[in-house]
Amino acid sequence: MNDALTTLYYKLRTLSVFQTKLYEEPLYSVMEFLSAASSGDPAAALTQYSALARTLYQSGGDLGLAMRALALNGSEDVYLDEVVSGDEPSEQTKAALDRDLRILNEVASLTPAVLQSWIPADDFCDFGSLDLPVWENTLVDLAKDYADMIGTVGTRGYGIFRDYIMFQVIDGEVVPVADPSYKPLERFYGYRRERAEVLRNTEVLANGGNASNVLLYGDAGTGKSSTVKASAAAFADRGLRLIEFNKSQAADIPGIAASLKRSPLKFIFYIDDLSFTDSDDNFYCIKGILEGNVTGQPSNIVIYATSNRRHLVRESMEDRQGDDIHLNDTLQEIMSVSARFGLLITFQKPAKDLYLEIVKEMAEEYGVTYDDEADFFRRAETFAIRANGRSPRTAKQFVTLASEGMR
Repeated sequence: MNDALTTLYYKLRTLSVFQTKLYEEPLYSVMEFLSAASSGDPAAALTQYSALARTLYQSGGDLGLAMRALALNGSEDVYLDEVVSGDEPSEQTKAALDRDLRILNEVASLTPAVLQSWIPADDFCDFGSLDLPVWENTLVDLAKDYADMIGTVGTRGYGIFRDYIMFQVIDGEVVPVADPSYKPLERFYGYRRERAEVLRNTEVLANGGNASNVLLYGDAGTGKSSTVKASAAAFADRGLRLIEFNKSQAADIPGIAASLKRSPLKFIFYIDDLSFTDSDDNFYCIKGILEGNVTGQPSNIVIYATSNRRHLVRESMEDRQGDDIHLNDTLQEIMSVSARFGLLITFQKPAKDLYLEIVKEMAEEYGVTYDDEADFFRRAETFAIRANGRSPRTAKQFVTLASEGMR
């Protein structure tokens, strides 16, 4: 039996700080290969070798980078748990961490040639003729990388939250948005007072203060969603992250909130176009979250929602006139969800003067020139009438068309 193989296998079995990572990829596949190779079965070793290669291809094909991601993902990391809790890890824990990182760094350097040399010999087959799959091994220093993470964990976090600022929820899991679509605050026009309120509340959250849940409601195309995303991005360097939920994913919110409760980062849970039917189960779920159910809302998380309806529930005339004996109680419950937001901000369609001001500012940004301002404004008004009325979105559509007409 290969001494180097056996030694590494037993080293991995002695991981303490990172013990649970033995069951995470790619370390799990490495362990499976070592076990198969030590058994003396060439076929089993070849199978596990190829399984490791497949696992690495799913994450970029680089064992060094994959091991770095594993070491920094924060899952069940007892050292990180103490740091995040504000405790000073003991000298024994520090020593164990250093030892574990050295072992993981050794795994990160395992090249295809090394593992192939550990596959048990077979008298009937030359493994060199099999053209086995290979991977890359970026040189990493896990001790340095881990120390860098700990030094900036308060503003950059760990795991996926370290490298991304905006996220979506897919099948109950938080997934990073690699290239989020948002525009910086300096490119917004109009609604300065409304936007300033959102920005002030967001800054309170980023600074660790007692921020409010926010409902932005009003007409379509007035920039509610853009304001939320831009405000979150403005404080990303202070440790603020945004997670977007579809309203049908309301049941996922408590579990995700609980998993982030101990994070040093702050989070906006963002729900766009929030509205319900009177029989929608998500209505009661959101209501319970905002009211502070048994688990409570973590202090590092607030909910921002946008809606075209202040009271969020689509009411019919039957709802208002219906045969419910306790009709007033029913209507009060319908309105109670919006009342649970500590901050309600209205984005109404702009009046003519504000709309034309937005058009003028956007025209300057897009480099649109005109000889007759009155005629340009008249055309902007005509466009708004034919479109969906005055709004920043309508203004942008008009200016975009005007800029294309200049080409």
